[in-house]
Amino acid sequence: MRSDNQSFLGDPPEDFILLGVSDRPWLELPLFVVFLVSYVLAMLGNIAIILVSWLDPQLHSPMYIFVSHLSFLDLCYTATTVPQMLVNTGSSRKTISYSGCTVQYAIFHWLGCTECIVLAAMALDRYMAICEPLRYVVIMHRPLCQQLVVVAWLSGFCNSLVQVVLTVQLPFCGRQVLNNFFCEVPAVIKLSCADTAVNDATLAVLVAFFVLVPLALILLSYGFIARAVLKIQSSKGRHKAFGTCSSHLVVVSLFYLPAIYMYLQPLSSYSQEQGKFISLFYSIITPTLNPFIYTLRNKDVKGALRRLMTQIWRLCRR
Repeated sequence: MRSDNQSFLGDPPEDFILLGVSDRPWLELPLFVVFLVSYVLAMLGNIAIILVSWLDPQLHSPMYIFVSHLSFLDLCYTATTVPQMLVNTGSSRKTISYSGCTVQYAIFHWLGCTECIVLAAMALDRYMAICEPLRYVVIMHRPLCQQLVVVAWLSGFCNSLVQVVLTVQLPFCGRQVLNNFFCEVPAVIKLSCADTAVNDATLAVLVAFFVLVPLALILLSYGFIARAVLKIQSSKGRHKAFGTCSSHLVVVSLFYLPAIYMYLQPLSSYSQEQGKFISLFYSIITPTLNPFIYTLRNKDVKGALRRLMTQIWRLCRR
């Protein structure tokens, strides 16, 4: 009787059930293998990018300050979500504690908003490098880059804090099943049995600000970059200028397209079935691909990785 009264009063459940693909058990083993391989590749790739950005003197330029933080964000993304996904798909245990769920969506939201601003800062860096090359070193100095990174992390944290404070107050009336692979704010809000108009509006406004404003700055920066590049007379010069931006443009596309689909549609039309598979894209696929995008299309990073591997090989032979 007491538990019924608690449920009626809206006390939070002890845990949530993450449905994942429980309704398609034949998918669990293939997904487990995909998650495991992607997790290992994402961890190794992003750690490698962070190490070479810190250790190689040739990568101490402003751009690689942002790249190293982007890799750290991707590292945190996978560490926050994938271990739980591996447990859920690799065993019969499909639950996550209420507090664990809260921590997961708080960190995930924090990382997502931070990445939006870091990507915008990277676009600003490319704009200054191509459109204002003579003033680039003076303006994009190391302290400014570090300040931009701090602003990104603090802004993301404040946004996440607002979402958590509003979401933890929601009652669930005994509802426990989340049709997702991990805890996300839209899925948790959708599960509530109360009026979520305030949560819906706050999420829409803050996410629109953190997604659309940085995206507008990125598009504006690349508009100026495209105009400057088209004025370059030699085709070799144009190719080199576009080459320095191509990796960033691919990363921006991989991150923003699924994020816009997930967070900028009304929660009333939010489809958990579609959303849980879209969320896999920016929680595991994008963090896995990013290190390879920056490595395969960047001679500086490839050279730094070769030098790092040579040093490690020499140390191992001693």
